[in-house]
Amino acid sequence: VDQDPLGKQATRIQQDGGGEVWAKKMADGSWAVGLFNRGYGEAKVSLDLAKIGISGTAAVRDLWRQKDLDEANRKFETAVPRHGCVLVRVRGK
Repeated sequence: VDQDPLGKQATRIQQDGGGEVWAKKMADGSWAVGLFNRGYGEAKVSLDLAKIGISGTAAVRDLWRQKDLDEANRKFETAVPRHGCVLVRVRGK
């Protein structure tokens, strides 16, 4: 992700309480998305896919676990541990 040829930096696209979502466009058209929990307990953090230009369904891959997740339809939501982060790649279908 950090060596993507497009060279874009992530920007914060959502903030809700202790949850934050940061995203950056990748050279292949997908998005690298970090979902952060700045709170003191586990929390659900969600991404509104329209914020990254996806209006329908999207393929989601957990980049740290190297595992494809269920498709997201209009939003992606996941549990994030306290003071934790989940890093995914999102690709519109």
